[in-house]
Amino acid sequence: MASLFQPTAIGIPRMNDTTDTAAIPSVPESAAISMPRGLFVYLMLYGGMTVLAGVLAFKQVQLWPTNLAVESGIFAFLILVVISSTVSQLYGQKYATRIVWLGFVPLLIASALMQLVLLFPASPEMLSSPDRVADLTAFERVHNTVWRVWAAGPAAYIVSLLLNIWIFDRLRGSGEATTISLMIRGATASALSQAVDSVIFITLAFYGLFPIMDLLIGQVIAKVVLSIVLVPFLITGGVRLAKWLDARG
Repeated sequence: MASLFQPTAIGIPRMNDTTDTAAIPSVPESAAISMPRGLFVYLMLYGGMTVLAGVLAFKQVQLWPTNLAVESGIFAFLILVVISSTVSQLYGQKYATRIVWLGFVPLLIASALMQLVLLFPASPEMLSSPDRVADLTAFERVHNTVWRVWAAGPAAYIVSLLLNIWIFDRLRGSGEATTISLMIRGATASALSQAVDSVIFITLAFYGLFPIMDLLIGQVIAKVVLSIVLVPFLITGGVRLAKWLDARG
């Protein structure tokens, strides 16, 4: 387990134009990397969800039939909760915590690229067409405004996900893990951490832009309900999928 995130050191000869490729010894696939396949898949998915959550958060979705609302980033964020809990269950709290911190990398790169794209001038073709100008205006309006979302996201992200892992691990106990206990731990950790996430994120991202109380209440209710109804089944499914992937690796 000590080298889960480090490729195994392999001596590969330097190639040049005269190298006889047939003389190069083949490297077994199992020796190429020591990371379990399930962990690798979840790490890749995790990075994508950190970026997508920030983009989706700009739109608020009504919780019909009420006037309460929820920011759409919740759907990607719940996947982050499921992945971090699954990794903690199978590979340990240390590796789940490491994945949370690694999730900052794609988030920061995406944020930097977005700011860079906003600084670049638009093409003449885009500026000469009324329809394209409208598209450009909408793009710039959204992404110039969304900086508060990008700033609020990491703060809520790190606090809530580390809290989720901590609660999930503390509820493990010393007894043998069962499917029921896994579901209860997952639901409890997710509900508590997501309530904290909602307060931090909504306040930092939207306070002062519009009345946030309906959104805040809707966000907390939606995350708690989904944590109880959906997350337990997603975590048990995630654990089974990871075990299946590891067995095939």
